[in-house]
Amino acid sequence: MFDKEFKNEEILIRGERIRLGESKLIKIPVDRLPTGTLIEIPVYIFNGEELGPTVLLQGGLHGDETNGVELVRRMLIDKSYKIHRGCVIVVPLLNIFGFLDLSREMHGKDVNRSFPGSKRGSLASRLAYYLMKEITKNVDFAIDYHTGGAQRNNHPQIRYTPQDERAKALATIFNAPFVFGSNLIAKSFRKECFKYDIPVIVYEGGESLRLEEFPIQEGIYGTLRILKHFKMIDENVLIPTGVPSIEIQKKTWIRAKVAGLFNPKVANGVAIKKGEILGFIMDTYGETKFSVKAPKDGFIIAKNNFPVVNLGDPLFHMGY
Repeated sequence: MFDKEFKNEEILIRGERIRLGESKLIKIPVDRLPTGTLIEIPVYIFNGEELGPTVLLQGGLHGDETNGVELVRRMLIDKSYKIHRGCVIVVPLLNIFGFLDLSREMHGKDVNRSFPGSKRGSLASRLAYYLMKEITKNVDFAIDYHTGGAQRNNHPQIRYTPQDERAKALATIFNAPFVFGSNLIAKSFRKECFKYDIPVIVYEGGESLRLEEFPIQEGIYGTLRILKHFKMIDENVLIPTGVPSIEIQKKTWIRAKVAGLFNPKVANGVAIKKGEILGFIMDTYGETKFSVKAPKDGFIIAKNNFPVVNLGDPLFHMGY
């Protein structure tokens, strides 16, 4: 399914050439702070001695999603990118401005809703443009690391484009606890790559502005499974096998039917039964206590960690 002429014989990024057997750190200038301080995006390239697939590992497309940044950082420190075959292009933190502002966005715009971008547009649009033109043109497939937002915690999961059989195969190899097809979002990185026949899988784990060990480790293990599958790293690297992914066919949000203080009673990632009490919503004076029940059998794939909820707010993301 992935048999093709691979692209890593020579990687060209920002005028820099990285040939077989070479590794390099390239810093791509993107803009300056109002103080004049130059902001650069570090891009690590590890090109193996043998021809093989080129994979992009990308963290921090949303600046507040720190688990992905930490996940990639740890792999760099642990020398997990000792690449023998193929090439790994690593962007630990793409949205530096959002990271500095503790924000999903870059100067008020979502980079992941700015593709294909423009070299004369907003900063988010320019970043999207150069990501595609300078980096993504080199790759055979990509893993994009994300978390839940707005204090919603995603249990480790892989999302793939249903129309893309190669993306589904990659998702299976990654072997996150949950896996499901996810429709393409307008102006997103994944949709832009789909136009150019580049499979992208999206890893979601944890929530924004939180470092959580379990999602970080699951992301590292899944990434190493893919690198090992394509014989890009040493076959002796030990990776936990893990239990097979649970494939989710349908999803729905369980929403608040009243406003109040939300107190969940089940953990993220667990199986639930129809009618099971998942939590309670109470008023601030202790006079009412509303039970939140499971509408059917399934699994909790994400939960809301914010205690104050209004009518209609999402509480649990349920898959079945």
